[in-house]
Amino acid sequence: MDNLNHLLTGFGDVLTPLNLALALLGVTVGTGVGVLPGIGPAMTVALLLPITYGMHPTQAMILFAGIFYGGMYGGSTTSILLNTPGESSSVVTAIEGNKMAKAGRAAQALATSAIGSFIAGTIGTMLIVLVMPQVVKFAISLGAPEYFAIILVAFTGVTAVLGSSRLRGFAALLVGLTISIVGIDFVTGQQRLTMGIPQLADGIDVVVVAVGIFAVGEALWVAAHLRHKAAEVIPVGQPWMGRSDWRRSWKPWLRGTVLGFPFGAIPAGGAEIPTVLSYMTEKKLSKHPEEFGKGAIEGVAGPEAANNASAAGTLVPMLALGLPTNATAAIMLAALQGYGIEPGPLLLTKEPRLVWALIASLFIGNTLLLVLNLPLAPAWAKLLQIPRPYLYAGILFFASMGAYAVNAQPFDLFLLLALGLLGFAMRRFGLPVLPLIVGVILGRLAERTGRQSLQLSGGDLSGLLGGPVSWVAYGVVVLVLVWPLLAKALVRTRRSEAAA
Repeated sequence: MDNLNHLLTGFGDVLTPLNLALALLGVTVGTGVGVLPGIGPAMTVALLLPITYGMHPTQAMILFAGIFYGGMYGGSTTSILLNTPGESSSVVTAIEGNKMAKAGRAAQALATSAIGSFIAGTIGTMLIVLVMPQVVKFAISLGAPEYFAIILVAFTGVTAVLGSSRLRGFAALLVGLTISIVGIDFVTGQQRLTMGIPQLADGIDVVVVAVGIFAVGEALWVAAHLRHKAAEVIPVGQPWMGRSDWRRSWKPWLRGTVLGFPFGAIPAGGAEIPTVLSYMTEKKLSKHPEEFGKGAIEGVAGPEAANNASAAGTLVPMLALGLPTNATAAIMLAALQGYGIEPGPLLLTKEPRLVWALIASLFIGNTLLLVLNLPLAPAWAKLLQIPRPYLYAGILFFASMGAYAVNAQPFDLFLLLALGLLGFAMRRFGLPVLPLIVGVILGRLAERTGRQSLQLSGGDLSGLLGGPVSWVAYGVVVLVLVWPLLAKALVRTRRSEAAA
């Protein structure tokens, strides 16, 4: 009850004309920067830091929180419409969302994304209020072996469950893992696969990889086929979700929320793992598995809910422990330090009005985002009516701008083209894209947690076992790998019994 009373006080602080205007400005700017590849919420918050030092700390946090949540919404828009993820956490959304858009159901994909994000964000923010201490206690109990085991579940699932061919899935994952280790070894300091190019010493940014594989690869693929058939204009379709869409979306929204929030609260968890796990879950539980890969609405609803629930979970360790789990949270904590406020466990005690006003602003910002984005879904969908040559010329322009903005180095443009050619080749030879992206995103984290586990055990493989969480994760991996063999054996046994 004390937390709810504090929350009501926070609403009282936020519900002023100036603070509401700042929340609206934050979600609008956040949505805009989420749409642009490479120009994420972290960069935007960093650019606005000098401007906000003249504000009250509460007002600055309200603005930053709006940008943070808005960026999660905006990243899904270009994923769905243009197959160009604005954020790495929106990569999974592009798989089914873009297929829906090409089938004339862009408005439905955008609507289920917006509503799912609202539901997940609202539930996630309420969980911040209710279960913050318990979630933090669980999160900090997980060690490197547990992280490593969870990542193995993501690797196994994305290759063995999602793709039609396990061999091609593992091949794509291997390519992604190879890209992820480019750069300097964080233990030995040696350069790996840099070919003597200084710009590769820091590794290849995942945004550049995602934009190159998805956007540039798609543009090259379309350009190669325009010679053989006339450019078609994709229909917009009906501008609302039908009864079937609602029935197929509400359970993925809730399941995505359950998956996303704990991973957001885990240090270094991020939104990438829960979005992948959500997609795997929905494909397994769906009554229409044949639609996956062709535009299944569950494949948009679940990952988008997981994405925004994870964003809410990120604020739990940030507020309770002073521990940032992503770049945006780190910059928000830096802003607090700029005001002379020390983040950490005592933040709730020393600055309760700031914390609860920030949490209350999340509820308001989440509602503003729904009001802002839901009516605009049909308008966004009409972007697809632009003739394909002009549309993909625009995509290449914004993809190049986003890739250049990551490090402000011309080399990234050449790298973007090389990755685009790789994306084109993968489409040509039928290799799935998602395992590659997952390998790039989680490869370094898998390497770091695996090596930490072995270092703690003196090189003994028993160091990878960890606690109950890792045992459950390894059990899932074994089950996923062995189940097809068991299923075939059962079928043969039944056939032999029937023949006898």
